[in-house]
Amino acid sequence: QVQLVESGGGLVQPGGALRLSCVGTGGLLSSAAVDWYRQAPGKQREWVVGMSRAGLTAYADSVKGRFTISRDNAKNTVYLQMNSLNPEDTAVYYCKAQLFGEEYWGQGTQVTVSS
Repeated sequence: QVQLVESGGGLVQPGGALRLSCVGTGGLLSSAAVDWYRQAPGKQREWVVGMSRAGLTAYADSVKGRFTISRDNAKNTVYLQMNSLNPEDTAVYYCKAQLFGEEYWGQGTQVTVSS
């Protein structure tokens, strides 16, 4: 059973930083394209950032320059470093992996930016 598990969320003050982790079982993430999405209360889930299998990255305009995606294949983990957080970044953050035509989602981790 392929599983993705996110962690690292929490409460942070505006201007603060968090690093989210997404761990995949079975070596999944080292071979997959990975994206981070987020869903704020009352809003649709939105794409935040993605990394291809080759390591190419793309970012939503709303997070460009503040968020960074990275991958550690040895740890089967993808990270999302989030800096300069603001209240509009409050959401549940999900990682998604795509491999051989299949999609796998984690359960999400809550990020709350508030003073």
